[in-house]
Amino acid sequence: MCLIARYLEERGIPTLVMGTALDIVKYGWPPRAVFMDVPLGHGGGPAFDPASQLAIAREAFTAFDRIQEPGGLIHLDQKWPGGEGWKDAASDDGADDARQPRDLTPRYQLEADRQLAEAAMAAAGD
Repeated sequence: MCLIARYLEERGIPTLVMGTALDIVKYGWPPRAVFMDVPLGHGGGPAFDPASQLAIAREAFTAFDRIQEPGGLIHLDQKWPGGEGWKDAASDDGADDARQPRDLTPRYQLEADRQLAEAAMAAAGD
């Protein structure tokens, strides 16, 4: 998604990446992004909750005015209904989640890709 956003921005089309995995959004370095600390895949808000979804969309769209430099990232002040219990469930190894543990090691196709990513992260102050 971040690569597509950069491609479109280079052609004059403003984009906004909405993410729920901060590391992926940072390493992807889109031109403009918002992050929400909510369960993965729920960046648009809780299902069947149009009021929350509209609030998220309205807050996210402020990024077009608030981010002035490429690579800007805003943390949205959206809370998941029911608190942060979803974090415990997401990291519970004994749960019914059969996925592999998350690997936080960045992977690159080419050495030049790694160098570009590290330079972008250094420029962003991370």
